Amino acid sequence: MDGTVWTDVDDFITGTLLPDDPVFAETLRAAEEGGLPPISVSAPQGMLLHLLVRALGARRVLEIGTLAGYSTIWMARAIVGGGTVVTLEVDPHHAEVARQNFVRAGVDGVVDLRLGPALDALGAIEKEGGPPFDLVFVDADKKTYPEYLLAALRLSRPGTLLVVDNVVRDGQVLDSTTQDPDVAGTRRALELLGEEPRVVATAIQTVGSKGYDGFALALVTS
Repeated sequence: MDGTVWTDVDDFITGTLLPDDPVFAETLRAAEEGGLPPISVSAPQGMLLHLLVRALGARRVLEIGTLAGYSTIWMARAIVGGGTVVTLEVDPHHAEVARQNFVRAGVDGVVDLRLGPALDALGAIEKEGGPPFDLVFVDADKKTYPEYLLAALRLSRPGTLLVVDNVVRDGQVLDSTTQDPDVAGTRRALELLGEEPRVVATAIQTVGSKGYDGFALALVTS
């Protein structure tokens, strides 16, 4: 099978199981018109995030990597009343496109977009001393994944779910000698989850419109 079949199956899943909502198409269109890279999660992946937020009854969600806000909107629409999705974006142009998308989707009152380097923003959130997050979605620069995970753990509680995207990378994660910093960061992030006594974790390989990749899930237990 090739990517054409994977994409066709994604389209079938989307058309069969997911609600027909023009907001998501408009969000992707705005991203394309704004010159943003086409690396948002797929619609089925967005719905998975939505379902995880709903299943947890999450009131506080942290997203590391906003881009155009496509995944943010999926999660914001699932947040329990009065809750917040805090999303971190380093690129001012990406952030502006995302803000417009949040207004169009009607979730701007739910989303707290923090502009700047994610590690700085995470440090600021720690200093604020707010409640821990119920779900953390990591989908930013891969070379920094290990540091993001350690920060996410500091902002979590027992029962928090960590979701880490793009952890297979066309199978490149197998290469222990890689010189690619993104692959090395992803591989180290998985190793950290395996070594970390405070979580139980797994990773799932995926194929679809985004090619061959996967995501990790980790439940904070202590």
